[in-house]
Parts: sequence; structure tokens; C-alpha cells
Amino acid sequence: MRNDNFIFLILVFAMVLNACNTKNQKVKDNDSPITKEIYFGQKPPGLNPEVFAPGIVSINGRFEGAISFSPDLEEMYFGANNENEETSIYFSKLKGNKWTPIKRANFTNGGKNEELHPFVSPNGKRIYFTALDSSFADEKIWYVNRLKDSWSDAIQLDSPLNDDLVFFPNQSKNGGFYYFNLSKMKTYYAPNKNGEFPEIREVELEFGHHAFISPSEDYLLVTARNNEDESRKDNDIYVYFKRQDGRWTKPINLGSTINSNFDEKGPSITPDGKYLFFGRSERDIEPGLSNMYWVSTEVINKVRPVEF
Repeated sequence: MRNDNFIFLILVFAMVLNACNTKNQKVKDNDSPITKEIYFGQKPPGLNPEVFAPGIVSINGRFEGAISFSPDLEEMYFGANNENEETSIYFSKLKGNKWTPIKRANFTNGGKNEELHPFVSPNGKRIYFTALDSSFADEKIWYVNRLKDSWSDAIQLDSPLNDDLVFFPNQSKNGGFYYFNLSKMKTYYAPNKNGEFPEIREVELEFGHHAFISPSEDYLLVTARNNEDESRKDNDIYVYFKRQDGRWTKPINLGSTINSNFDEKGPSITPDGKYLFFGRSERDIEPGLSNMYWVSTEVINKVRPVEF
């Protein structure tokens, strides 16, 4: 009887030990790596816009422009300039769980006076941007290719789209290329043909500039002078939704939560489709102040027509 009890106790002990080992193994297998603080560890906004990374990216007294994140959200590029200075592209990368100090990119190595409107391609292998020496004189779209630990020399995009003055490049996930033609004051689209853009097409929009396509290409954001109040002189952000036949809806103002009595500009959507970023010029509050804001893209869904 004692032997039976002894054997029983051994079996119970073995079962408990095995259960503990299994539990420990499960905890070990499910242990997350170091939390990656995407978006600079900022608390995600809801339906009300918040200043993005104040004192880090959004610096009072400086103009911050278009912003773009890599597909894995571990790199950030944006345009900025101080009062009476030329615009440059700045960047930071997530290393481990910390972002590197923000530095100037200088893609053209001084070959161009200004670099702005950076956009990281959907596959993360290129950064497109606008480069120029003088406003409304030689704006072209350039790019750099990703190398192992750096970027290539800047290359002017070989495409008919660069036959004119163009800026504000961006792409949908399928590679479709959107940009704005400054000479014609219209938005254009170039289908992606194995990484090249040999054909250009006008995007039939009622009005708007600085057009940005959503990752899924189901809507398009533009900046335009407020069209509802003739006394207003400021720019608002509008959205066009894409119909099944490829045509676009009438432009819809994103409303007073997004659009203030100051200029809203340079809208962009993050690669995950979750957030809308835009600049807001508040020169009447403080000269030179133009911070970067972000907000949930639910604000766009709220104005989406029922049929979409």
C-alpha cells in the first residue's frame, strides 16, 4: 500500500512539474519582443486632430510639410523649413525601441536648393520627392533607391510626367503614381509599368491640389480654398471617393473638426490606412507656426456616402 502511495505521489509530482514546464514554455513562446514605439510613441488620436510629436517633429516657429512613413512604420521622412529658409527633408528611423535623432537627408547632396514632399514607395525600396532650385521654375520629381544601409544618389524620374513642372508624388499600394502638375494646375496619374511610368493620365477632379491617394485607391484627398464660404481665403482638406466605374464623386469637405479658419495643407495617409496627417498654418496665432497634425481616418469614413 505504501508503495502504491509512493508511486502515486511520484506520478502527481511529475504531472505538476510537466504542467509548470508547459506553462513556462507557453509564456516564453508568447513573450513579445521589445515594444516598438511606432509613431514616436505618441498616443494615437481619435476623431479630433492632435499635434504630432510636439517639440520633436512639430516645432513652434518652423514650417512642417508633407510627411511619409515606410511600410513597416519604422522610418519617417518629412519636409520642414524655418522662416525665410529653403525647405529640406528630414528623417528618423526606429532602432530597437528608440527613434534616431532627426537629421537632414540632403538626397541631392546640394545639387538642388530645395527638397520636399518625400514619399516612401509601398515596397519601401524608393523614396520619391520634389526637388527644385527656384519656385515655379524647375520643380521635378526625383527618387533615391534603398541600398543596404543607406540610399543611392538622387535620380530624376525618367517619365513623361517630368516634362512639365510637377510636385507632390505619392502612390497607392498597387504602385499607381499620383502627382500635381503646376503648369496645368491639375492632378495626374501614371500607371505603374514594372516600376516605370511611361504613360500619364489626367485625374478628373472638380478642384484641388496636393492630391494624395489612399493606400487602397478608394479615395483621394486634396487641398483647396474653402468652397462653402466666399469670405474665407484659407485652404481646407476635401475628399473624393472613387466610384465603381472609376469616376470620382463630388468633393466633400472634411468638416470643421479637421478644417479650421487657417490653412490646412499637405494631407497624407499612413501605409496602414489608420491615420490622416496634415499641416496647419497658424500664422495669425504665432508668426512662422505651422505644426503637423494627425487624426484617425475614421473622420473620412464619417463623410463617406452611403453607397460606398
